[in-house]
Amino acid sequence: MNKIVTFGIPCYNSAAYMDKCIESILNGADYAPDIEIIIVDDGSTKDDTPQKADEWAARYPDIIRAHHQENGGHGMAVISGLREATGTFYKVVDSDDWLDEDSVAALLAKMRETEALDANVDLFITNYVYEHTVDDTRNIVGYRNALPVGRVFGWREVGHFQIRQNLLMHALCYRTSVLRNMGFTLPAHTFYVDNIYAWVPLPHCERICYLDIDLYRYYIGREGQSVNEKVMASRIDQQVLITRIMMEAYHPYKDIQPVQLRNYMINYFVIMMAICSVFSRLSERPDAMDELERLWQDLHDYDRRLWRRCRLGAMGVASNLPGFLGNKVTIALYRLADKLVKFN
Repeated sequence: MNKIVTFGIPCYNSAAYMDKCIESILNGADYAPDIEIIIVDDGSTKDDTPQKADEWAARYPDIIRAHHQENGGHGMAVISGLREATGTFYKVVDSDDWLDEDSVAALLAKMRETEALDANVDLFITNYVYEHTVDDTRNIVGYRNALPVGRVFGWREVGHFQIRQNLLMHALCYRTSVLRNMGFTLPAHTFYVDNIYAWVPLPHCERICYLDIDLYRYYIGREGQSVNEKVMASRIDQQVLITRIMMEAYHPYKDIQPVQLRNYMINYFVIMMAICSVFSRLSERPDAMDELERLWQDLHDYDRRLWRRCRLGAMGVASNLPGFLGNKVTIALYRLADKLVKFN
């Protein structure tokens, strides 16, 4: 049977929580034969993730496949899932997250409907929910004010995105052929590759459909998580690498049309540069500030107009205040924003 969607699940020592992720998809899909789940075991060695993956595949051989590989990091697991996918669409679900079952059913129904009508949707967008472990609260990120709901549209119909409404990986489900035809790839052994995944393919998507459903459930706040403040500061070199890859993907003012998409992508990149600036100041790495200065200089040389937008705008100024006192104020502003928006 042709598969309407492939859910790629990158797993690395995920035995403690991968079952919940897989079950949420199966239950939401009602075990439909036109879905596919690819469990990518990214060289797990510390638990029985490989065995669990094989057990799931043996239990539901028409739906689930297990793929084992040497450890390559999250990006390589995402790309392996894409390479193995037979579904018309491709959705990444991290193994420590899960999907709302009713929302899975709604998404599948819309996919089947649009394919039956030959609507050729390139990208489905859905809401995601931050599940905060520290205080057991939820923060829903939706797009009703910015996107038409429940129908196929193009970027020229997109409204204004608020600062907290970035289209993160959790919100996106691409047509598989879009990613393959553009030769999409990700770096190995690198964190934060989801920023590339959520940014670089967007100009290749012409027909979009947004469903106002709270599909993706994303745990946040656990000690050691990649978005934990201390962890991000220690891995600032990888954040800088990801931002540099994004920088070199486009000259936005020349390459990206229509203007609505260009504005969104530039605003996203402004945030990426601000993140690099803040976490370079928080980092204990002795070369962190030197690497930051090189990144800013390279952006200046690569695209002067984009540099001005990132560096001289309000966010760029606030995240790069000079001197010892300026650093303190920059960090204080970041922590105030974190407290209000709860993105960490």
